[in-house]
Amino acid sequence: MPPDQLPLPWLNYHHLLYFWSVVQEGGVSKAADKLRLAQPTISAQVRRLEESLGQRLFERQGRTLALTDTGRIVFRHADEIFGIGRELIETLRGRPSGRPLQLSVGIANAVPKLIVCRLLRPTTHLAEPVQLMCREDNPEQLVSQLALHALDVVIADAPAPPHVRVKVFNHLLGESDTAFFSPVAQAARLRKGFPQSLTDAPMVLPAATTAGRRGLDAWFDKVGVRPRIVAEFEDSALMKVFAQDVGAVFPAPVVIKDDVCRVYGVRAIGVTTAARERYYAISVERRLKHPGVLAITEAARDGLFK
Repeated sequence: MPPDQLPLPWLNYHHLLYFWSVVQEGGVSKAADKLRLAQPTISAQVRRLEESLGQRLFERQGRTLALTDTGRIVFRHADEIFGIGRELIETLRGRPSGRPLQLSVGIANAVPKLIVCRLLRPTTHLAEPVQLMCREDNPEQLVSQLALHALDVVIADAPAPPHVRVKVFNHLLGESDTAFFSPVAQAARLRKGFPQSLTDAPMVLPAATTAGRRGLDAWFDKVGVRPRIVAEFEDSALMKVFAQDVGAVFPAPVVIKDDVCRVYGVRAIGVTTAARERYYAISVERRLKHPGVLAITEAARDGLFK
């Protein structure tokens, strides 16, 4: 029977899949790569879905796409539809049909990975199994994906950028003083005259665009310290690995001091309370509800930053 003669309104599930993929992947280009299709093809199929439904699913917000109210409704139903489809395939293959609750977390490059691990660890011990899906990028891209509901939460070292026209809420997880670390061979000498001993010392720092770097630069000016900056990194883990490799000093939050010393084989040489690093959970919800996100905030406020 032709689709227009069906007793119920007919929905093209291919069009629905393309729409769902755009939201899941965080944009048309990424959905096109995942589906191995051209971007114009994806865009055309989404427009056809909008035409068949008679309503807009996306709206432009600056350079990004954001879901309309109708788009959010359609996405929730599409997510359930394709989730049931996956469950069907798993059942037919003899696999358990129970699916763990997914938690999609965006992680800003500048957030130390040791802090991320401490925050995410409790999600693996919840009564209801949770499957983590983590994406790392710059905060602007992550907040855009958050607006498309491709992410449940973003962990960042600063509130959402004000110029990103997306309505989100910033939940402070905690803050920490900053410690400096050096190779073992230099630690005693640098610790003795800290912080003036940092002048001319080879140092690796976060990129100038990060919130943590701005605080450090202000502190250097205040105490009259001029380190010899040999490299700058947006990625906090790469910064530490590089510093370890070339024998340079680097900063990290005090709350992970013991972990940093253990993992990277370095020693803490001093602490400043004037350059504090703050960490946020950014969400589209004013009140957090996802069990995994609640576990992250509890781990921060009752444990890591307590």
